[in-house]
Amino acid sequence: MDVRLTSEQRQLRDAAAEVAGDLGPGSVADLDDSGRLARLEKAVDATGFRTLRSDGASAVEVAIVAEEFGRGLVDVPYLGPVLSDDLQRRLGRDVAVADTAPQSVDLTGSLTGVVESPAELSELSEEDSGRWYALALAATAADIVGAARGTHALATEYAKVREQYGAAIGSYQAVAHLLAESLALIEGSISVSRHAAWAVDELPVAEAVEAARIAKIYCARAAMTVCETSIQVHGGIGNTWECLAHIYLRRVLAATEAWPAKLEELTIGLS
Repeated sequence: MDVRLTSEQRQLRDAAAEVAGDLGPGSVADLDDSGRLARLEKAVDATGFRTLRSDGASAVEVAIVAEEFGRGLVDVPYLGPVLSDDLQRRLGRDVAVADTAPQSVDLTGSLTGVVESPAELSELSEEDSGRWYALALAATAADIVGAARGTHALATEYAKVREQYGAAIGSYQAVAHLLAESLALIEGSISVSRHAAWAVDELPVAEAVEAARIAKIYCARAAMTVCETSIQVHGGIGNTWECLAHIYLRRVLAATEAWPAKLEELTIGLS
């Protein structure tokens, strides 16, 4: 596996990052901005991100968008529609995603409407249903990684401007080491998440599912630590409603609970 992104994948990442940066919530108050949500919905719909699989995109490319949307707290549906698109492609149906995907589902807001095992899965072969499941795990793992990146960036920026005793708190080793440890966890998560996404299309289905489960467990554990660190670095403000750190934490928890993976499901040791 070549972990380097192709030029086309970098362009896809940049396009997703631009949408997330321009229209994702910049504050907790933005979550209730209906005008912003309408513009974000229109932008995501126009990009074709939700039909990546039927357009011939790889699972890595689905995960790239998921990661950037997690980082930017994009709060309109993406994972549900793109998984529905993959399912319809495997069924050989030409059905509009908007007619089959629950439009209320986004990982920043609510899991209401999530269907983890669509009835149509029974119509697929064991291999196709397994690869669809592996994609669901890999995509949610990528979203988790993105949320970890986002909350780490939030904490890092805060550490640069918040001063105590006449110096930015980021200049103190106790804070700097916490942020460095979080970055190491994120780098490891990116690697395992990217491998899981690649495995969806490239490895035998049993190995793809195993890789995806490993990624989901590892990334969820790492992201929880990163989120807790972000709240800690923010100090008292990190425990208030106005700080976005708790929104990132909620997104990680939601993505972890969607298609959850358990240690006992693995065939290799992971403690």
